[in-house]
Amino acid sequence: MSDIHLPATRSRNMSAIRGKDTKPEMLIRRALHARGFRYRLHSQKLPGSPDLVLPKYRAAIFVHGCFWHRHNCSMFHWPSSRKDFWRKKLDANYERDERNVNALLVAGWRVAVVWECCLRGKHKRGDDSVADTLSDWLTSDKYFFTIPSNV
Repeated sequence: MSDIHLPATRSRNMSAIRGKDTKPEMLIRRALHARGFRYRLHSQKLPGSPDLVLPKYRAAIFVHGCFWHRHNCSMFHWPSSRKDFWRKKLDANYERDERNVNALLVAGWRVAVVWECCLRGKHKRGDDSVADTLSDWLTSDKYFFTIPSNV
């Protein structure tokens, strides 16, 4: 099936998709702040510019959208049009994410990945549950942590 929008319209729609201050990211930020955690946002000094950086805990948190970061969950589906383009794009995003996480771990940072599906969708965990889980991780000694949906 071909795209129903003209290229200019599609371009405008795609450019409106935000990379910062997304709803899932804002939920995590508010919940952690309410629990007393203080953080920096989108530090460009670190690989991948993590969404939240907590220097006190030497922790970096990424809040990933399931589509853009190719999460294996019910919220991710391969697009049916321009298959080659999307496969290359999403595979490159996935590989870049792995490189960034590994670079942070090698540099001595702790890394958490919070997936969009744990905050939205039919298998969501709930905001408080995710924030409590993240709080527990921040005060633990685990180096890598991921929060997927309740499946």
